[in-house]
Amino acid sequence: MKILILGSGQVGSTVAQELASLPGNDVTIIDVNETALQNIGSKLDVQTLLGNGASPFMLKRAGAEDADLLLALTRSDETNIVACKIAADVFNIPSRIARVRSTDYLDYLTEEEQSSLDIFDITESISPEELVTERLAGLLSYTSALQVLRFADDKARMVVVQARKGGLLVDKEISQINQHLPEGVDCQICAIYRNNRLIVPSAQTVIIEGDEVFFVAGTENVKIMMRELRPTEQRNRRIMIAGGGNIGYRLAKQLEGDMDIKIIEYNKSRADWLAEHLDSTLVLLGSATDETLLEQEYIDEIDVFCALTNDDENNIMSSLLAKNLGAKRVITIVNRSSYVDLLEGNKIDIVVSPHLVTIGSILAHIRRGDVVAVHPLRRGTAEAIEVVVHGDKQTSALVGRRVSEIKWPQGCHFAALVRGDEVVMGHKEDAEMADGDHIIFFVSRRRVLRELEKLIAVKMGFFG
Repeated sequence: MKILILGSGQVGSTVAQELASLPGNDVTIIDVNETALQNIGSKLDVQTLLGNGASPFMLKRAGAEDADLLLALTRSDETNIVACKIAADVFNIPSRIARVRSTDYLDYLTEEEQSSLDIFDITESISPEELVTERLAGLLSYTSALQVLRFADDKARMVVVQARKGGLLVDKEISQINQHLPEGVDCQICAIYRNNRLIVPSAQTVIIEGDEVFFVAGTENVKIMMRELRPTEQRNRRIMIAGGGNIGYRLAKQLEGDMDIKIIEYNKSRADWLAEHLDSTLVLLGSATDETLLEQEYIDEIDVFCALTNDDENNIMSSLLAKNLGAKRVITIVNRSSYVDLLEGNKIDIVVSPHLVTIGSILAHIRRGDVVAVHPLRRGTAEAIEVVVHGDKQTSALVGRRVSEIKWPQGCHFAALVRGDEVVMGHKEDAEMADGDHIIFFVSRRRVLRELEKLIAVKMGFFG
């Protein structure tokens, strides 16, 4: 497959690394940053070109006439959008994926109720702000959750939580979970990380305090399952947001009907705009690193403080200050990956990396097989994947077979199967997979992904 990538930033370079590692892929990266191109060219087997990715001359030099996929991932929405239009009309590139950040492009609809992006012949658009807002909203819906991932149109969720004394299952074998769960409620504990080491759980595994537990459950049963791992806690009600940009605004708008929201914005004109467009959210003009302001607004009574500005250092400092002044929980957006590793699990409870969230969405579009969702976990060393299986017993290695019959790649763990409104957990090994089933995997070793893709793939007979 011939692939053109525009942009060699963190998102572009990570996606390039993923694609260049696959046999048969010919990857070319275009960017205006010569230093970044030299760095990526020295590490990966890719071709690099210095120039503007929206230039038809540059696209032609890169081989756009016989390219199969364009990934427009620069920091400029306009460059990405124009490049996709040229790729479609001039070079007839079949798939065109654009990273689009501005809500002006995403939210505007034409008179025919058509997205403004459709005019530019974009096959798929990736919005970091939308993806991060959804991730934050999931985290805020459960007290103390470290990750909340949605699958199969939100019929099932994977939740990561740290076990604490008082949870019904803590210091007990996993097999005892059925003693506490109501009839009809089921779950699958997919993985446990203890002192940063993976434990593949069995019925005899004992969960201890401090374990990072990954589990899947039907969405309506997640809160019941949380009681197994932590004592019952009051739900999040009081939220303070630092930063009224796109993400801060979107999150406040989504949550203000259910929670008490305060938002701190430094820019006066933006604060005025927020006050006009938000209903019940209290908008405060000032800096989130102003200790006096935080104390005046009763930071010690805040359930969750969210630092969502575009400045990593401001986010870190305001989060540390809020935590020291009594905020119960702190969630921080950090763009630099080196900062993420340093911060998470210390004073800051959860660090959200927009780059990792964005990369997961892109990978879902470019992986082989019918991959619906890809969520990088453990700083990208593991993944949660949702796929749809197709075919029959003759054309598929999975359809028509029981879970126990399949030799799954080592490091690939079957978490759950979703069929219609039914969610079947991975420990039900007699479950038989059928055409159209959504299957959720936890993958602890990313190098087995190629083997998993082969299992999912449909044989040629399926296409007649």
